[in-house]
Amino acid sequence: MHVALLANLKKNAPVWPGMSPDHWDDLDSEETIAAIMAALESHGHQVTFVEGDVTLYDRMRELRPDICFNITEGHFGDAREAQVPAMLEMLRLPYTGSRVLTLALSLDKPMTKRVLTHHGLPTPPFQVFERVNEPLDPEMQFPMFVKPSREGTGMGISAESIVFDEGQLLGQLRRLFERYDQPVLVERFIEGREVTVGVVGNLSSPVAWRLPEDEEAPRVSRGLHFFPPLEVDMSRYPSEEAGVYTGKIKTELAHDFYYLCPAPLTEEQIEELNWLTAATFRVTGCLDVARVDFRLDANDNNKPYILEINPLPGLNPEYSDLAIEARAEGWSYEELVNRILDEAIERQELSFQTESTI
Repeated sequence: MHVALLANLKKNAPVWPGMSPDHWDDLDSEETIAAIMAALESHGHQVTFVEGDVTLYDRMRELRPDICFNITEGHFGDAREAQVPAMLEMLRLPYTGSRVLTLALSLDKPMTKRVLTHHGLPTPPFQVFERVNEPLDPEMQFPMFVKPSREGTGMGISAESIVFDEGQLLGQLRRLFERYDQPVLVERFIEGREVTVGVVGNLSSPVAWRLPEDEEAPRVSRGLHFFPPLEVDMSRYPSEEAGVYTGKIKTELAHDFYYLCPAPLTEEQIEELNWLTAATFRVTGCLDVARVDFRLDANDNNKPYILEINPLPGLNPEYSDLAIEARAEGWSYEELVNRILDEAIERQELSFQTESTI
């Protein structure tokens, strides 16, 4: 099967004077691309890497792949992760992972939180700032956590993200507006453990993008495979990181990643996290693979709060959360990558006996 691996390499990203030094932290390394290609080839696929930029449209018409393995992050725009899937749908090319609407939604953290709140799923109270001088909602309480609305890989996240008064809040708002030029999300800071749950598969259809109002209704998670939860071992990092899973930890210290997997949790806690992962997967419309990040509130009996969902989780074989979780369960990296591909093939009921429709 001919698989087009679509991604954005850091080395190919555009640069310009004055750009933030972490601007392309969420793009992929050559190491990751080589690993995915080798994993797919180990199962007999022919793989072609294609940079997910403005040349992609013509390249896809030329290549005519059977399916695309999509991990593109995009370069520009507030829905950049959805741009390549939109192009693929226009060309009627199948691809792995979530579709256009989900990728546009999940990149916008405030919009995702509005969806979670609508469905009664636990996420920290929040306010979105578009200007520094906007009044603080009187219902918001310090300490708070401040981060860009539309970035990943810990971009804009540091010890200074935790603010304890309005002076610190204003200072952090100014820094983020200047650096990222986008709305800023401010939410109540949840003091406690940081845990992430990865999942592959698809909810058995038909499943609506809503949760039943009846609290006694069955919790639907059939069709999903949950990996062991991973906890970031913050005790192993310098105190200046303030117990926060910062951008520095995710990038500069990525190869010295300290974690506990499986995380030391009770069966009841794991069951609750898995259910919340499935519910988040469902209401945001995810497909094939995702990762949901939580904080366990140390001041409220470790109550889990959903921070965000990532439908394009990192796939570096050494330090990406999803790969570590799969490895903890005994999966090889090759099994993980090909399971994502196989889920997409089965979901779309693909047959490759005929030529592409381009």
